[in-house]
Amino acid sequence: MVANSLPAPLQAQHHHALIVDSSPEINRLLSDLFDHEEWDVQHAKDNQQALQLAKERPYDLIVTGERTSGNEDIELLRRLRLVRPHTRLIILTDEFTPGDVLNSIQARAFSYFTRPFSTERFAEMIRIAMNEPFWDDGIEVLSATPHWIRLCVRCDVVTANRLLQFYRESSGLPDAETEEVATAFREILLNAMEHGGKFDPSQHVEVSYVRTKRMVLCKVKDPGTGFSLEELKHAALANPPDDPFRHMEEREKHNMRPGGFGILMAKKLVDDLIYNDKGNEVLLVKYLDHPPQAAQ
Repeated sequence: MVANSLPAPLQAQHHHALIVDSSPEINRLLSDLFDHEEWDVQHAKDNQQALQLAKERPYDLIVTGERTSGNEDIELLRRLRLVRPHTRLIILTDEFTPGDVLNSIQARAFSYFTRPFSTERFAEMIRIAMNEPFWDDGIEVLSATPHWIRLCVRCDVVTANRLLQFYRESSGLPDAETEEVATAFREILLNAMEHGGKFDPSQHVEVSYVRTKRMVLCKVKDPGTGFSLEELKHAALANPPDDPFRHMEEREKHNMRPGGFGILMAKKLVDDLIYNDKGNEVLLVKYLDHPPQAAQ
């Protein structure tokens, strides 16, 4: 993976956000999501004014308006990169065009939301924007077609959560199936980052996502040497039926984060969960009752 020059961390106590105007309702909603003891929030009437303001002074976070398309916001992002290469930009749009989410990842958008969106997830992205100093080399597109995407993803929880938001916006599946795949995918991704990559931000997980008419497939390959499922004493999957929480003692003994239910949960949410012989690659397969929407 080619390393970018590192952006400056957000060290100041007071941060600066720029919101491109949407409807009065959305403007109020977005402004309310910022803690005004920590953020100074300014508004721009359109993308052109946002770019001009960004040229005059740096902003820690820019949020685009719902009135512009994702493609227009990606063009703003590309122009912004010429003057403020590490500014975090969240794309908010009412108009969705297939391919915009992938293009936004390639242009290094911080996140992507289409209406209607979850205010809780949007607030989480604002929190991440304030607390994650080095972010814009975290997700790299290795290859992409409308139905098969390969990514290189840095081993940290923040990057995993950002990737999941991009997935939710681009899955093309019904909401229930999107969340089932997203939840299973997150658990397997965090396992790979923790056990294979040791949550070392210099390490990366390779992720593939394949969509066909009748199924979606996620492949996660971690940088570790692998493991045997029979050796996972720290995972709920290995618990005997009469002792469903035995793994928690093992996790506490080794100072591991709370959890251990990830693989068990993932197995219940997807149709197939398949590990390779070394245990460092896993496939998640979800069969669909009906074809997904057009690839995004």
